[in-house]
Amino acid sequence: MKVLRIDHLVLTVSSIPRSVAFYRDVLGVEEKLFGEDRIALSLGEQKINLHQVNHTFEPKAACPMPGSADLCFVVEDLDAAVSRIARAGITIEEGPVTRSGALGPIQSIYVRDPDLNLIELSVYGTAA
Repeated sequence: MKVLRIDHLVLTVSSIPRSVAFYRDVLGVEEKLFGEDRIALSLGEQKINLHQVNHTFEPKAACPMPGSADLCFVVEDLDAAVSRIARAGITIEEGPVTRSGALGPIQSIYVRDPDLNLIELSVYGTAA
């Protein structure tokens, strides 16, 4: 067997509407409805399914809880991301800094979502 890519992951959140608003309005991720009134965040060929804490689906992780994720998203333009984050009144916790991405060096900033998950926004090709 060979694993090809990540298809989706599940993010347990304290409020689906609040999380959708952050990821859609601040980060520009597309909201998708699927199944029986379930909500996902669509990012190219991948998605993040949102589960409301204490109302998750089976099977699920052993200890699903809001605020335990650390996610990295590749963006088109880090300067545009910084501007959009500033307009939304979100604090940049760190960055821009050089980090190591799956394909090599990346330049990143770090912010928090409404559940305090760590969100890394990164670009390839400009890291020193």
